Amino acid sequence: MTDETEATVLVDKATASLKAGQLETASSQARAALELEADNSDALYLLAVCERYLRKPDAAVEVIERLKVLRPDYGRAYQEAGHIYRMKKDAVAAQAAYERAVQLNPALGASWQALQQLAVQSGNEVLQATARYQLERLAALPKELVSVTSFIHEGRLYKAEKLCRLFLRGNPHHVEAMRLLADIGVRLQVLDDAEFLLESCVEFAPDYEAARLDYVNVLHKRQKFEQAYVEAKNLKEKVPDNLAYEVLYANECVATGRFDDALAIYDKAAGAVQDNATIHLAKGHALKTVGQQAGAIEAYRHAYQAQADLGDAYWSLANLKTYRFTDEEVMAMQAEEARAGIAAADRYHLCFALGKAFEDRADFKTSFDYYTCGNALKKAELRYSADAMEEELQAQAEVCNAALFNEKAGMGAASDAPIFIVGLPRAGSTLVEQILASHSQVDGTMELPNIMALAHRLGGRRRKGEAAKYPAVLHDLSADQLQELGECYLRETEFCRSGAPYFTDKMPNNFRHIGLVSLILPNARIIDARRDGMACCFSGFKQLFAEGQEFTYGIEEVGRYYRDYTALMAHWDKVLPGKVLRVQYEDTVADLEAQVRRILDFCGLEFEEACVNFHKTERSVRTASSEQVRQPINKKGLAQWRHFENELRPLADILGYKI
Repeated sequence: MTDETEATVLVDKATASLKAGQLETASSQARAALELEADNSDALYLLAVCERYLRKPDAAVEVIERLKVLRPDYGRAYQEAGHIYRMKKDAVAAQAAYERAVQLNPALGASWQALQQLAVQSGNEVLQATARYQLERLAALPKELVSVTSFIHEGRLYKAEKLCRLFLRGNPHHVEAMRLLADIGVRLQVLDDAEFLLESCVEFAPDYEAARLDYVNVLHKRQKFEQAYVEAKNLKEKVPDNLAYEVLYANECVATGRFDDALAIYDKAAGAVQDNATIHLAKGHALKTVGQQAGAIEAYRHAYQAQADLGDAYWSLANLKTYRFTDEEVMAMQAEEARAGIAAADRYHLCFALGKAFEDRADFKTSFDYYTCGNALKKAELRYSADAMEEELQAQAEVCNAALFNEKAGMGAASDAPIFIVGLPRAGSTLVEQILASHSQVDGTMELPNIMALAHRLGGRRRKGEAAKYPAVLHDLSADQLQELGECYLRETEFCRSGAPYFTDKMPNNFRHIGLVSLILPNARIIDARRDGMACCFSGFKQLFAEGQEFTYGIEEVGRYYRDYTALMAHWDKVLPGKVLRVQYEDTVADLEAQVRRILDFCGLEFEEACVNFHKTERSVRTASSEQVRQPINKKGLAQWRHFENELRPLADILGYKI
């Protein structure tokens, strides 16, 4: 029996003892579990509860503070802190703790009940009304759905999904259950199911605003921006003078290129609500996208001034790549990052921003420490497995062999319009896209999710441990099916094109699905944007991505992914000779025009000088390289990793790189 198993058994015993009112026994069992596993959050929570019941509030505070450091996003920890502070007659601290608890988990009825009582005592009518409304809402929900809500906010998604599906079997048209299941789907990246559920919700309950709001958000995540825009506009018009819906509409204006409309709304909203950090942050993102860097900087600064611990505001400044933090900003970030109780997301945003700040100051040891901390915090949120990814990529090589492509030759949609740009993030794909988007015959789009969504659909729903149908199912697809899949891709991506004969799709991770692309769109061009392994992996390691790219949050993970990527690309070169053009970032920096001509020749395009002067092309760019591709090409980023040679030796070993 392992220590971990022994600790779990002791936690279960402590839980049973606590329920039986055996407080001293429960306390001893929780302490024994912590001796085996000092960071066992369940044991810490139980011990804090025991100490409170044993009328030891000071000891309880000490335990709960340890738990809040370990799990800063755990709502029940703050609820317990509220109970302890009420015992200590500290109403101010208790209210703050309860408010944080319901912010993290709105299904905590005990916190809402306490907040209502505290609001009555202090005469806070607004808080009293809010708490009363939330208690009435929870009381109206079936108890199963209250539990589902709580599980979701505690990150226990599979338990939430199981309970929610069980409830829906007996209540198939319950819109809140459907909305919650869609929420789980979004969190698990099963976006097509989430969209279907929310579409059904708004059909069954047209006036249910929460479902409509979620519907807009899932449409946005699926990059169905025009449809999301229409839905957001309808919601705004249906509920006038609702600031949240106004901002939602502005966000969809940004997504569809209606930047003037969006900025006007952000300005109006900022004037109506003082010190709203979220509005300033959204405005900054919009200004960054259209290349108004000075305005973006001002907006991001307003955001952190409105909310001192808003790590995203600082990271957004760092993510401009060209911004340099002041000494005052660095000190403010360090103070917030070190503060106990700061939310995990804010902390890792701050860590990545501080890593950039100290790298710019040539304090590389401190920089790497912050990057490492930020990556560790982010990695803890994820379920990424390097072993599982390696198996997935090996399956592509095993299934997508020369025999498959010979058998399916001539099938698929005939269009030669798509130009896929694949590789790893931070490898120069945005540069290649900007070069092509500067050509008069090419529409530059964005990182389109369609191929990856198609691969997911072909994989089918499966039980835990059951193998996916994809990519093996590719052997079973008929000529008609392959053609329809290719034509479906062309239809679904039409919204982001402007009528040019060709368009780019620069989703880097499509390198995993070159076999699928070649079967459904045999005439599409594919460009592999590649960068030196050490430079590419380190650049990914120090980048905090908005979503996806889970392999970057660890030196071993990013190194193995790069190694597996190059192995799979070598396979595609072997079974699809000449299909993929490899564009090395370092070669492009060394001789831009030669590589531009090479890219254009591969795509069957005439040379245009604008492609060499890509930085002058005015278009919205949403990736981390948005500011870099608006400047002439330079060599500054080629070997930044060498400042961190000692720290990156494990990466060099994985890549077989001698330093």
